[in-house]
Amino acid sequence: MSETGFETAFNGRIGDMLDACTACGACFTACPITEAAGVGDADPEMITSGILDIIRQGSGPEASRKWASSCILSGECIKACEYGVNPRFLLAVARVSLAKAAKEPAEQRRAGVESFHKTSQEVKFLSRLQLTDKALERLGQAPSIYHPAHDENTETPDVVFYTGCNVLRTPHIALLCLDIMDMIGVTYRVMGGPSHCCGILQFRTGDLEVSSRIADNTLNKFAETKSGQVLAWCPSCFVQFTENMLPTFERATGKRPFDMTPFIHFLRDNLERLRPFLRTRVEMRVALHRHPGVAGVVEAAEEILRAIPGIELVDLRQPAVGLQSFNLAVLPTYKRDLQLRELEAAREAGVDALAAVYHSDHRELCAHERDWPFRILNILEILGESMGFREEDRYKNLKMMQDVDAIISDCHDLIAQHRLDPAKARSVVIRGMIADQPLPLVGAMPALTTAPPRV
Repeated sequence: MSETGFETAFNGRIGDMLDACTACGACFTACPITEAAGVGDADPEMITSGILDIIRQGSGPEASRKWASSCILSGECIKACEYGVNPRFLLAVARVSLAKAAKEPAEQRRAGVESFHKTSQEVKFLSRLQLTDKALERLGQAPSIYHPAHDENTETPDVVFYTGCNVLRTPHIALLCLDIMDMIGVTYRVMGGPSHCCGILQFRTGDLEVSSRIADNTLNKFAETKSGQVLAWCPSCFVQFTENMLPTFERATGKRPFDMTPFIHFLRDNLERLRPFLRTRVEMRVALHRHPGVAGVVEAAEEILRAIPGIELVDLRQPAVGLQSFNLAVLPTYKRDLQLRELEAAREAGVDALAAVYHSDHRELCAHERDWPFRILNILEILGESMGFREEDRYKNLKMMQDVDAIISDCHDLIAQHRLDPAKARSVVIRGMIADQPLPLVGAMPALTTAPPRV
């Protein structure tokens, strides 16, 4: 099979980095999860040389395979490299190489399709168990919302707001983003959901052909708006586009039609536009749940919180690792321990709220509000309270029920309105909401087995 233009450009990027990499091991030394991954005693140079072997040959030392498979995308490796290499990208490529070596192309494609269908179904059902048709349309989940910018009757918006897929499980967060932009006078076009996929699910299975085709479709839709700026909510989508896809398409075509910015960076950069609207004091001691995988997001979130009148920001002095909570799933015991220790630290500090940035963090933490003496919030809820608006967190209210019958009963009207299959809705609630609880709620708490490092 001949290479596509994408694959040629992708392999060219890999080749450049392989040539630049000296396998010095600095990236491994900087990694915060080597102990948790069971490779803490390994030689850094041996590990990194093994990663290069995996990329070149599809196989390498077991310790290198284990490190690549345990990556939680913290990004500390990027800061450590002095040779212009993005080690996080190379680790992603190593995982692609391992996936390709483990399965035939047809199996890779089938795994990607199954993962996409599962995610699409969960996003569809969970969003519709919470939102009316009008709210779904506002989030771009209707054909009438998308109008290409080349239509002479369509004004070019200031930005494209790209939700990604999974924030639609906790749609109040995405709606708050729109509320804030409405308040400060930023015009936008909303894109997201499975019809505007970033291709990450297929990328993870090793199916680069389909992954690139899906990403290219979405990139072309972004480019059609001619706004020049895409605001990304999802950190996985942000890394997929800015590290894996956009640089590759730029290499293949010589063009970069837009820039992509994390939404939290956008808010921080527009803080002076926000300040006049922060009219209500919010008397609250807040601890920030932190993930540093996208550079500057933690600092931007802290700056935003400090700008809200009445907020006291409390540092729990807990480890800050990974891209978002979802990515820690490769180290489940480590993840549970981190979450438990943070909840305990928040209780000891006497905070009023533990506030997260990303949707996966909120999904995994929010039901713990039932059992701990503080609220679990998204930082945009706090910002919205100061600005004078709110969006109901239906996801948290439903998940705290911990009873599928009660949840289905509560959502009866929306199930009928959207003509959802009640049996499928029930199945999605069980696996996509109630079972999405890495640290069990109080009453089923596992014993700690490892102590996370202090980061």
